[in-house]
Amino acid sequence: MRSIIDKRDRARLLRSRMAQAMTQAGLSQTELARRIRVDRSTISQLLKDDGARLPNAHLVGACAEALDVSCDWLLGLSDRPESAAVLLASQMTVSQAPRALIDEQIFDWHREAEGYKIRHVPAGLPDMLKTRAVLEWEYGPHLGRTTEQAINAASDRIEWMRVSRSDYEIAMPLHELDSFTRGEGYYSGLSRDVRKAQLGHMLDLAEGLYPRLRMHLFDARRLYSAPITLFGPLLAVIYIGQNYLAFRDTGRIGMFTGHFDHLVKEAGVGSRAVPEHIAALSRML
Repeated sequence: MRSIIDKRDRARLLRSRMAQAMTQAGLSQTELARRIRVDRSTISQLLKDDGARLPNAHLVGACAEALDVSCDWLLGLSDRPESAAVLLASQMTVSQAPRALIDEQIFDWHREAEGYKIRHVPAGLPDMLKTRAVLEWEYGPHLGRTTEQAINAASDRIEWMRVSRSDYEIAMPLHELDSFTRGEGYYSGLSRDVRKAQLGHMLDLAEGLYPRLRMHLFDARRLYSAPITLFGPLLAVIYIGQNYLAFRDTGRIGMFTGHFDHLVKEAGVGSRAVPEHIAALSRML
């Protein structure tokens, strides 16, 4: 917002915002005066005085607290009326991250950001690129008796993501695909046939959905990234295991976007070379 230099302008804006806040809070002059323990005439004078006189800090603070707005907003120093605590709460939230394919929160975030580019650093292979066999192997132990229903529901939602108006850009470590191909580490016990079919499926998607879907492979020995998803300019979500940390303030979103762009810039295998890389891995099986 513009800088308010003239004291008269600041006083005029204070009166206007006081009246606006009182209306929104449904408080009369009498009720506001009672809540902050001053005479009604003090509030009346504050609202009607057309001079350059500003109330003292104690009175401004008391009014802001009673009206549930910030002092900075009343004084024209901010365009956001929310208090600092409310702003912080709205800019960062913590949500549960269930170890299951039916994740209403993730799907809601995708729908909210439809039409924007979605940037994603997955914790492993991206769910939306997995075959049914891999999903069953990976999530079956966590879904119990409802495995079939859960995977069907997840498949529907993954399909929705694929045909939505959002472009997808995925950055993942080179070693993730290498470990998958060899059936090592996390993927130990996954059969060769399932792994080979998965690589074929990823190859089809990488070729068939390009450029709406772009994958980049970076060297984790040179670069590190926690699992993170950027929903356009709206939201940045970090996956920490049992919870998501979600940020909505533009500063942090911009910082995480810069981090993702650096992963893409330094990727050892760029999006155009990914199909050839996956084909080479598939030939090893």
